[in-house]
Amino acid sequence: MSFDRNLDAVVRRYDEIGAQMAVAPDDPRVFQRLARERAELEPVVQAILALRRARAELDDLAALAADADEAVKTMAEEEYFALKARLPAMERDVQVMLLPKDAADERNAILEVRAGTGGDEAALFAADLFRMYQRYAALRGWRFEIMELAETGLGGLKEGIALVSGGGVFARLKFESGVHRVQRVPVTEASGRIHTSAATVAVLPEAEEVDVRIDDKDLRVDVFRAQGAGGQHVNTTDSAVRITHLPTGIVVAQQDEKSQHKNKAKAMKILRARLFEAERQRQDAARAADRRSQVGSGDRSERIRTYNFPQNRVTDHRIGLSLHALAQVLEGQALDGLVDALLAEDRAARLAELSA
Repeated sequence: MSFDRNLDAVVRRYDEIGAQMAVAPDDPRVFQRLARERAELEPVVQAILALRRARAELDDLAALAADADEAVKTMAEEEYFALKARLPAMERDVQVMLLPKDAADERNAILEVRAGTGGDEAALFAADLFRMYQRYAALRGWRFEIMELAETGLGGLKEGIALVSGGGVFARLKFESGVHRVQRVPVTEASGRIHTSAATVAVLPEAEEVDVRIDDKDLRVDVFRAQGAGGQHVNTTDSAVRITHLPTGIVVAQQDEKSQHKNKAKAMKILRARLFEAERQRQDAARAADRRSQVGSGDRSERIRTYNFPQNRVTDHRIGLSLHALAQVLEGQALDGLVDALLAEDRAARLAELSA
């Protein structure tokens, strides 16, 4: 069976790594790489060994159930059927652990939130979303470094960009990409009518220089004087930076720092992330046209979630899940309920794909 062959291959690789580490490779980087791979495989191997012990025990109980002694037979049959009922779940757990991982899952993420349709109300909603992710990051012990913040005069947000750092950040945030819609009565609405507005969210895996090769000749770098709402944060020197990637037309501007050098470094970090994600999307599309449609493509034009204030409801349209805990979601406290459901749906879809 292919499943059992996969299990054999994992255990064999685990043993091979142990043997290679025992001879202490000269290059410490090789040793670290082997140690990291072995640590990742260890829980999988432990689950495989537990599954094999359970299968062996099932065979032993079947033999005991054939015993002539009625008391032994009855006891063995009870244990046999109880263990047999647990085996499918154990096999499923091992299958989930063997699913191919997204290579970017353990990376940090560049989070981008922008106001969409809806004017001032859309900007206020974008600010709500940006704060939601900031609070969620704090609850999970992640670092939330604001890289760009273009605010409106009413406390809204035209655009907010942050680098979110920590364990498994991209894995938990990647399905947030898309259009988030809000239905509520704006503060400025005198008649009490419910308005619908939207904001877009993009979550990109942070890219290192080795991931994306950028030639200087492909960049146009412009410097200008930073500007802020109402004359705030305006520098007296040309410290703001705008970088245009000529082959793709991607433009990134940074002005939050007083140093031109720091603004350029931040802009390059965002540019690398966008180019890296564009290449990931291209490869995904090449592998399978419908692969990313399982819980949403991550396309910023796709409506993924609605926040309905009158009904205290948040609905994720990709999986049909509604939570009547809107305030808790926006506080970041109940966001895990949506994230966990999206991850489970993605896992189930990939399992179905493997067994198809």
